[in-house]
Amino acid sequence: MKYRIQHVTEYEYSGRVSHCYNVAHLIPRSTSRQNCLSNTVNITPTTSFSDKRTDYFGNTAYHFEIQRPHQKLIIDSVTVVETQPQARSMNLEFGLTCKQVKDRMAISTNTSDLAAREFILSSPMIKTSSKLKEFAASFFPDDKPFLSCMMAFTQYIFKDFDYDPQSTTVSTPLETVLKNKSGVCQDFAHLQIGCLRSLGFSAKYVSGYIETLPPPGQEKLVGSDASHAWVSVYSPDDGWSEFDPTNNCAAHEQHIVTAWGRDYFDITPLKGVIYGGGEMPLMKIMVDVRRVK
Repeated sequence: MKYRIQHVTEYEYSGRVSHCYNVAHLIPRSTSRQNCLSNTVNITPTTSFSDKRTDYFGNTAYHFEIQRPHQKLIIDSVTVVETQPQARSMNLEFGLTCKQVKDRMAISTNTSDLAAREFILSSPMIKTSSKLKEFAASFFPDDKPFLSCMMAFTQYIFKDFDYDPQSTTVSTPLETVLKNKSGVCQDFAHLQIGCLRSLGFSAKYVSGYIETLPPPGQEKLVGSDASHAWVSVYSPDDGWSEFDPTNNCAAHEQHIVTAWGRDYFDITPLKGVIYGGGEMPLMKIMVDVRRVK
């Protein structure tokens, strides 16, 4: 499928910003199942410097500076991507068992396996723990196919946890998410990753978009979509496979990848430093994902 994605972020400050330095992860990357065909980023006011760079994880990071006074900042990113289904999405009952995955990862000298080991470690927002390990252990018995277990665990989070945007913030600890069994896509992805790493599996955080469809007979509203987050796990024979605990599925053509990293902190959509600006700014975000021919 081919999609046009528009992501507009607007900040309105109570005081004047004299200058700012920012990095944005808003440009979808090309992957084994996705090709980024084109992208434009328009920023108001005009930047004094901008550059697209490849970060440590292979994502496109957009750096920009504004060195003129302003009280409003608008970042408008428009991308066209073409996506395909995951090659392994229908073969979850095959492949290595959970024990085989961990054993292979422990002794393998394969370049891809070695690179994936980094994603077993704790990261700034996801700390491994005995509590997370205990919570998830029964879903990953040694003799069962790893990817099949991963799908069952994905289904469990979907069924037993409530989607509630009011229950968490960006900084809510995993222990709170686990205790209250509620959160949003970022929380569910972080929780699933924390459990997997605590068990000794490699898992990374994926940010992007998912196409939403209106009720039958109704027109889709412009800007009604949103950014999304899900999980990618590694098996030595199968490589990386993506799962979405918020929507109870393996990622498919409607999942559009922007970036991936250890956790949300690595690939925040926009972060930087501003000088001035007064109190907390008003922020508006508009995301529109549409199929194109």
